[in-house]
Amino acid sequence: MQRSKEPALIEVEDSIQSSGHPLAFCVHRQSDRPRLFEGAPDAACLKVEARALGAHQKEAVISEGTNGPRWRVVSDEGPQLKGSDLAPFPLGFFNAGLQADLLGAIDRLNLSRGTPLSSVSQTLINRYAFSGSFYAGTGQGEAAPAEIEIVSQGNCTAKLAASLIHDAVRQSCALAAMAHPLDCTFALYVNGIRREVTGAKASEAPDAQDPLKSRAGPPRPVADGQDATNLISKTSDYIPPNEAMPSASTRFGLEVLGRSALTLGKGQTTIQTTLKAPPGSEFSFLSHENALASPTAPSGLALLSAGIAFCYMTQLLRYAEYLKYKVRAIRLVQFNPFGLHSDAHGGLAGQASPVDTHLFLHGEEDDSVMQRLLAISANTCYLHAALSSKLPAQVAVTHNGERQVVC
Repeated sequence: MQRSKEPALIEVEDSIQSSGHPLAFCVHRQSDRPRLFEGAPDAACLKVEARALGAHQKEAVISEGTNGPRWRVVSDEGPQLKGSDLAPFPLGFFNAGLQADLLGAIDRLNLSRGTPLSSVSQTLINRYAFSGSFYAGTGQGEAAPAEIEIVSQGNCTAKLAASLIHDAVRQSCALAAMAHPLDCTFALYVNGIRREVTGAKASEAPDAQDPLKSRAGPPRPVADGQDATNLISKTSDYIPPNEAMPSASTRFGLEVLGRSALTLGKGQTTIQTTLKAPPGSEFSFLSHENALASPTAPSGLALLSAGIAFCYMTQLLRYAEYLKYKVRAIRLVQFNPFGLHSDAHGGLAGQASPVDTHLFLHGEEDDSVMQRLLAISANTCYLHAALSSKLPAQVAVTHNGERQVVC
């Protein structure tokens, strides 16, 4: 494999630490979220506009549907990937999104059915693997089903609680994205010109607008005081492992541990995620589900969508750096379609459609290099692996001390 002699130079316009803003905030409190956030049959497309800030720092603005609010969030990597560890790692966003979306569905069903649940908490584990060689460009990301444990209390039987949670799993659009394989698509723009995609499934969508041209400047918080405080925060620091990480040419495992609690009746979740293996820092997220007007925090689907974009960008940045590609800027626009529709059993089922990613690369490399960067990063992205596989969640509930397997 031929590598450029010049180092990769991602242009640094600003950084997480220089912005002076929180790690997450509302950019525009547009009228309403789509009705699926309230548990009504509906469809919505969440749009993510992301850019590389330099090193492994990344920024995204997520729009929750055409008329929903827009949120700015940032991501980073820990010391293992030579990140500054100032913001949550991409897999942490995905883990938090899965948790929040499921708890929101539980809260909606608890309210609509009058089920007397008095408390609900959750533990969710995601596992990922890497096979092949990163350095040779033959790597492949892999993902395992989410392992979920729900602990609840309330004046109802364990069987009734398990039935409610089973239906909530079916209604979770986030879990549907893992349960049903998605054939995701890509579009490539090199120095502002769209190119034919050859190394991945090509998008048939019209041209997307470069995020650099869609805004006049860096996103800023809405000054209305409605956001909850500390939408994202760091709660504990990275602890160096006792052993070195395995070689990138061998298969190794990543484990993301998440814990969360639901404020019943309000759709508000408090979530902690950490990279358990290898060990990393812990970050806290706030999410606000089931609120159509003036939500005070991002939805689980927004966090999940941001995680997918950030994970793919991490791979882009890693390969551009290692191969010393002359790439000055990396941006993308990602479309994540979700839906909540009636199923054959007379209930509602969450749905997810393939993610459509429009990648904007600027630099001095020829088109074949940019095509390779797009494809190899897609192959090694853990979350694109999760989306392309059939990974129904493994769920159990312990209600008033009695354990039931849900699915």
